Amino acid sequence: MRIRKKISGSAELPRISVFRSNSQIYAQIIDDVAGKTLAAASSLELGKNKATKTDAATQVGKALAEKAMAAGISNVVFDRGGYLFHGRVKALAEGAREGGLKF
Repeated sequence: MRIRKKISGSAELPRISVFRSNSQIYAQIIDDVAGKTLAAASSLELGKNKATKTDAATQVGKALAEKAMAAGISNVVFDRGGYLFHGRVKALAEGAREGGLKF
């Protein structure tokens, strides 16, 4: 709640929400005003590859950026979901930045 009271997504500046489980990582771009998910990506979409969890998070960030660019989204706000900005969460953010998202 500490993070969500400070960060909110809109149509002009949507929010990237991150969820990580023990084995997977998920990210979605959300317009909180309309209550809609604009784009989403997860490590489940990558299939069974031999990448490490951190490498998979980077690939998820790049995939999310591609979907966002296709939807016409370039600027976003990053919501780390209470996780430390380290490891897989940081790798996802860097992958999204490499894909062209600005935050």
